[in-house]
Amino acid sequence: MPLFFQKNISTDTKLAIWHIQEEECFFTGKVLLQNRVYHPHKRLQHLAGRYLLSFLFPEFPHDEILIADTRKPYLKSDAFHFSISHCGDYAAAIVSQTNRVGIDIEMFRDKVLKLKHKFLNEAEVSFVEYSEDEKKMLTTLWSAKESVFKWWSYGGVDFSEHILIQSFFLQPEGRFDAAFSKDGKYFPMQINYKLFEELSLTYVITNGKHH
Repeated sequence: MPLFFQKNISTDTKLAIWHIQEEECFFTGKVLLQNRVYHPHKRLQHLAGRYLLSFLFPEFPHDEILIADTRKPYLKSDAFHFSISHCGDYAAAIVSQTNRVGIDIEMFRDKVLKLKHKFLNEAEVSFVEYSEDEKKMLTTLWSAKESVFKWWSYGGVDFSEHILIQSFFLQPEGRFDAAFSKDGKYFPMQINYKLFEELSLTYVITNGKHH
């Protein structure tokens, strides 16, 4: 079974990464394909992400998933908060019965080196320059901002202006301080991360709603 990584953060909040090696039929027998996804690999990623929801919580109500205007999947009942990410041959999901969550995985790729000024503010660019591995640091920061974007879920986010990350030294695993600031609302938070050989995982968990 290609379970790549699993972490039970608490009894009601869990996450996992799946290394996709199966044929599509493995997933279609277990979860519904709600969206029309025509590209075979993207469809496989989509199915693997949905599969992880019930892998983490067998009672997860797949048939109640709705899609917001921002394309974020959610449950109207809020019985579970969840977030899904895909990258390459990997899918990740985090599910919580009590907390708002966001998750993202990103592969380490050279193209992120050319994009840093598009998603980082000046202070963030400055501390990245002192990193021992700029590509891993930038990938983790991009992933972190994606996690916050998914946590926020309402769209309309400028990554460099609205998602603010405090300086930290990148370790194989850890957490760092960040904040989401938009339209007079300010939410301090901590972002958790873990580095693997070819990808970075980040996730954010906060108590309650942010309406």
